[in-house]
Amino acid sequence: MKIEPMTDHTGAEVLGVDLSHPVTDDVRRALNEAFVAHRVLAIRRQSLPPAQVLQAVSLFGDVFPQHNTRFALPECPQIHYLSNQDRFPDGRRYIPGEGWHTDHSNDTRPPKATVLHAVTLPSRGGDTQFANMAAAYDALADQTKDRLAPLMAIHVYQSSHSARKLMALSEAGRERVPNAVLHPLVRTHPETGRKSIYVNPIRIEGILGLDHKEALPLLADLLEHATQDRFQYRHAWQPGDLVIWDNRCLLHKANGDYDMNERRYLYRVMLTGDVPR
Repeated sequence: MKIEPMTDHTGAEVLGVDLSHPVTDDVRRALNEAFVAHRVLAIRRQSLPPAQVLQAVSLFGDVFPQHNTRFALPECPQIHYLSNQDRFPDGRRYIPGEGWHTDHSNDTRPPKATVLHAVTLPSRGGDTQFANMAAAYDALADQTKDRLAPLMAIHVYQSSHSARKLMALSEAGRERVPNAVLHPLVRTHPETGRKSIYVNPIRIEGILGLDHKEALPLLADLLEHATQDRFQYRHAWQPGDLVIWDNRCLLHKANGDYDMNERRYLYRVMLTGDVPR
């Protein structure tokens, strides 16, 4: 197995491992250490049906129950699909993952990681961009860090301020998804101890104790700062990629810059996380 960094701050390519078969404890340990160190792992050349996807992701943790059950695979509900073939009730095409965000931050214990496995890809385009929120935090001025330290953001399923609209929750999802949760604007990674900016323009409704006239410009400034090119890794998908990323210290977004007559279809699994602190 080879693990090669993609940038000096985010992303690594993994070659020479076949996750359709059990791996040794040493390989499992090396993969988990690389995941924490590089934040995004692209494990190349996999061909995994749903049951084997679950087996592979179990190397990194326990499965997190995703919120919108309408996308669950009937034969394997722990796995959901991402597809460019779905549409909103009004007929508009639904492109999952558009816009900068971190997954399911409206949960009391948001998923620590998301895993996507490429089943069908367009011939070009459809990259996923990642922003390293720990590096972005480190680059903040000290006075900004002091200002952010006590602040708590209000996370909901769909922020009224979000430009991106989500697919409505299924009935089962509405019953178990919290109405709102509070998370710090700066969270500490439980394994590395590094601090990261923790914002989510799709989910954050406001900041506790701040008027929207103050909160919304602050959130916009943080997002603009954190998504500078210098903090980004852009993943160009290859057939068979299994990509896992760390939601605790990254933002990500999908790009719909490809021929929509071509199908883009991936399996998605999330892994159980902790309470942001």
